[in-house]
Amino acid sequence: MKAIKNELIYFATALMFFTRIPVPFTVPYSSDIMNRSQKYFAWVGLLVGLINAVVLYLATQLFNPEIGIVLMMVSSVLLTGAFHEDGFTDMCDSFGGGYGKEKILTIMKDSRVGAYGTIGIILLFALKFFSIQALEKIDSWKILAVVILAHTVSRFISGTMIYTHQYVTDIDASKSKPLANKPLDGMALLVGLISVLIAFALIPDWRLIFAFALAYLGKLYMGWYFKKHIGGYTGDCLGAVQQVCEVLFYLGTIIVWKFI
Repeated sequence: MKAIKNELIYFATALMFFTRIPVPFTVPYSSDIMNRSQKYFAWVGLLVGLINAVVLYLATQLFNPEIGIVLMMVSSVLLTGAFHEDGFTDMCDSFGGGYGKEKILTIMKDSRVGAYGTIGIILLFALKFFSIQALEKIDSWKILAVVILAHTVSRFISGTMIYTHQYVTDIDASKSKPLANKPLDGMALLVGLISVLIAFALIPDWRLIFAFALAYLGKLYMGWYFKKHIGGYTGDCLGAVQQVCEVLFYLGTIIVWKFI
């Protein structure tokens, strides 16, 4: 029972960290708990994706697909508090307007949103909207499973950055400190991978492996880019990777459904 309780605490910690979904009990906090909660990041994506899929389905039935997609995007922002979107805008501002590691990290810590961040998030939302719209026209039922998959896969891939890249910035002042520079944890990766497999089971289409591969290639490129300019990743970089990988999964699905 204690083991089950501990796992529930780890999941609740991940849920509280990445979403605004209320947890109906008090959750203790420590660096160790935060560290162990990492294995449930993709599970949070599975839950967020499921809620978004329900919103998309209901809103589409009440209105039309376009309004349904917008309302789903609104629900996603409300569910997460724009946690990952904020990281994406900070990444755009810092790498777009900064030269050199110190300047980039200084801009990244600035809470204000600049021109690069504004333009970036508009283009990201536009890509997300039109890619989901295109998928909905191809198959209005399968798109619900694709939404769940995209949220799950993107968070799983983003989480692997913790193991494959070096954390930079002032770690002692960072809320992500417990997750930084972790040694490879096979069990944590397995737990996260199980959530991905569950999401894939909702739509048993082997072609979507290519969409997963495209999303992971996006992570590899962004990881290389971050390492080149600042020596590793930050918490904002993780949020940016999640957003980009989500869109890349949608785009990859369009490609495989049209050409394979």
